[in-house]
This record gives sequence, C-alpha cells and structure tokens, in this order.
Amino acid sequence: MFCWQIYKNYSLLFDLQSRQPLKNSPAKTTTHTMKIKFCGAAREVTGSAHLITLNNGFKILLDCGLYQGGDDDGQAGDGKPMAGFNEKWLFNPEEINCLVLSHAHIDHSGRIPKLVGDGFTGKIYSTHATRDLCAIMLLDSAKIQEGDAEYHNKKKGFNEPERSPLYTIEDVGQAMRLFASYNYEQWFHIHPDVRVMYRDAGHILGSASVTLEITENGKTSRFGFTGDIGRPDRPILGDPLPMPDLDYLICESTYGDREHESAPNEVDRFVEIVQHTCVEKKGKLIIPAFSVGRTQEIVYMLDKLQHAGRLPKVSVFVDSPLAVNATQVFVNHPECFDEEVHRYMMEDDNPFGFNDLYYIRNSEGSIKLNTVEKPCIIISASGMMNAGRIRHHLLHNIENRRNTFLIVGYCAPHTPGGELRDGAKSIYIMGHNKQVLADIEVMDSFSAHGDRVEMLDFLKNQKESCRKIWLVHGTLDRQEKWRDYLMANGFKDVGIPELGEEISL
Repeated sequence: MFCWQIYKNYSLLFDLQSRQPLKNSPAKTTTHTMKIKFCGAAREVTGSAHLITLNNGFKILLDCGLYQGGDDDGQAGDGKPMAGFNEKWLFNPEEINCLVLSHAHIDHSGRIPKLVGDGFTGKIYSTHATRDLCAIMLLDSAKIQEGDAEYHNKKKGFNEPERSPLYTIEDVGQAMRLFASYNYEQWFHIHPDVRVMYRDAGHILGSASVTLEITENGKTSRFGFTGDIGRPDRPILGDPLPMPDLDYLICESTYGDREHESAPNEVDRFVEIVQHTCVEKKGKLIIPAFSVGRTQEIVYMLDKLQHAGRLPKVSVFVDSPLAVNATQVFVNHPECFDEEVHRYMMEDDNPFGFNDLYYIRNSEGSIKLNTVEKPCIIISASGMMNAGRIRHHLLHNIENRRNTFLIVGYCAPHTPGGELRDGAKSIYIMGHNKQVLADIEVMDSFSAHGDRVEMLDFLKNQKESCRKIWLVHGTLDRQEKWRDYLMANGFKDVGIPELGEEISL
C-alpha cells in the first residue's frame, strides 16, 4: 500500500493533463537536407542522444540520456574523455521541437529534466509504461543530483566553487507535464510530415524500438532507432519484435562482440551459487542490480524457486527504494508481461513477493543489513556499483571470504563493477582501499541486451531494405566487431559515428 500511495502522489505531481502543445514553428535554419547528429552514446555505452533535423528545420531528439561512466559520471573537471558531457549540449535545447524516448533507463532518459530546465518546451513521446517509470526514476535521479551537490559543497575546499545539481525535483515535475504516451503498434503524428510507431523491444518494461516515417519533397522514407534490443525467451517481458523495413537505422551494439551463456543452465547455476554462498560458506550473496528490470527479473526467479521448493531457507532483501516503487509500476502494467507470467499468475497471484522476501525502504534498514551475520541474499542498486546503497554493501562485505558478489549485467569500465568483472584484486570505494577477498561471480545470461546472434535475428529483415546503419551505444572495440559481423552476414553499409558527428542524408 505504501508503494502504491507513493506512486499515486507522483502521478498527481506530474499531472499529464498539463501537457504543453507541440511547437509547430521550427527554428529558422538554412539547411535543405535531412541530417542526423550523434549527440551521445557514440563509441560509448551511456548518454544516448541522437538528433534528426528535417529539411524544413524541424528537430527531433531521439533519447536524452545521462552519461554514467566513471566515479564522477561525466561531471565537469574529472579529467576523463567524457568530462562535462552531462552539463553541456551538442545542440540548443530551445530549438528541439520534440523528444522521442525509447525507454526509461537513465542512460536514455536521465537528462530530460535538464533539457527542460535549459529551455525545451516540446512534447516528450513514450509508451505508457515508460512514462510511469520515468515519473519515479527521474525523481530518484533528481534527489541524487541534489544530494551529491549538497555533499560536495559541504566537503569542498575554501577556494573550490560550489556545485549546483544537474537538475532539481522541480525540473522533473515540469518535464513530466510534457509527456504524451502511446501504445505499441500505434502510428501517431509528431509533425504533419512525420509519424512514429513504437514496437516492443523486450529490454525493460515499456521499452520500444522507434520507427519514424518521414515525408519530404513528396518522398517517404523510414528511419529507425533500435533503442536497446532485448532478448527472446526472457522472463516477464515479451520477445523483441522486428521493426518494419527501414531505409536508415541507428542500432545499439552493447554486446555486438559476443554470445551470452546458454539460458537453460541459468537457473541451475544460480541455485549453485546460492547453495555455495549461503549454505556452505554461510555468507551473504550480494547482487548489484539495476532497480528497474533486472531486480524484478531476479525476484521473479527467486519467487519461482521458492514456489518449487528449490530455494534454501534464507532471507532475501531488496535494498532499493526505487526498486520498490518500480516493482509497483510493473504490477500496474501486466499488458507488458509475456504468456509465461500470466500462466504463472494463475498459481501465484503475486510473482514479485514470497515468504522471506523483504523490501527495504529506509536507510536505517539498509544500514542494519551490514551488521547481519546470518546468511542472506541482498539485491541492491546500482548495477555498476558506482552509486546508491550497493556501495556501502561493497565497502562492508568485499573483504569477507564467506561472501559472494554476483554481477548480472553490463558494467562500464572504471566503475567498481567493471573493475571487479576484470579481476581486480583491490578496489577503491568511498575513500577506502579494500582487498577483494569475497568471491566474484558473473552471469551475463541475465543481461537485458541481446547478444550478436540475437541482435542479428532482430535485424534480419533489414538486410535488403536498409541503405545505411550507424552503430551506437557500445565501446569502439565491440562496435568494430559488431560491424564486421553484420557485414559478414550481408549488411552492406555500416558506420561507427564519432560524438558530435553530423551526417547529411
């Protein structure tokens, strides 16, 4: 009931009836050809943002994500290649006519409140579930931005400048008033000459590929954006649906260089890790997991294991307020579930709750988990271990040989999760250098991103129609391997754009 009340309050705060009208008068421009500019997630995995400018000057932004890479996450002055990315734009926000959002993950949506704060007033298009997830995720992000700024200003040196939050809770409220949401498989106009359709991408709740049908000078072309491509036969969500035949495509490449481990062994291996850690070693199994999508998938699997009598008698803690609220959003959108979940709900009407499962909302409960001596499972955000409560669990538990950290998704380089994936023997966390004595396990089969075979299957109908593919949302080495794999399988023109590169079509 508590989660539901929070969600209702958010819904009231972000009254969708207050949407502002679409700007139909694009900024004056001298361009006469359609252009695409890559404004984020170019040779990087986070910070998704791509700008389409029509020949009449109408500007469509695809995604508006936050860069999440290192300890400073793109803040100015961190000395890294992406330093300052989150504070600056490769376009003028006031000139953007509309935003078409693929899904709610922060690396795709996380700069929306800043976009609005910096002058954007157009509509933000999404699916219904994406809108509802953004309501809680962007609010959570704003609280983090405000908290980080406050902490910095308390600890800064005498001559250091004060830091302002990237955006505020008020900016989030304004942003949510601009959302206009639609069903999958529904064409809708964002401009008299442009219509859009979302199709289920199978990545997270509400995730979608984007197809834009654009008519210019009497000629119609189709421009596609995959967003993040999910995986077939994964729990909870439907399979990714192929996009209509396209002329141009922006395609993700997160796992373009590999194939995931076989899913049939996934549950058995997970049970083995639980048994080894919690029963044999009598330690804690700590699972860093993104609050939206990954956490619900793990909870659902634990629910089924408990229902089948395969789960050892241990307490399971979901230690993330955002995950608690996100789970309620999942419950509110059963239209996104696959047939398996609907069948399972005939036996168990709550696939995200069981005996010995506890959702931790307050910080006091989270702190107590670090003093618990008995075996248990802790699921906590963030998945890369570079923010949130998981950092405290890492600090207090990484030097205990009885414990296990199970990494179940992508972790960017230079994050604690990335370092542990790469076999680090020690790790610097929250001002402390810690020895890595706990076991580190990795299960990429949990990934919400398709591997190269799964993505190729998703794209197979584009081989003949698509004139040009641009690869985004991946590191350069993986993109090069993904490009080579695509071309070896019949795709003819595959490019890897640089950040800020603009191409005329």
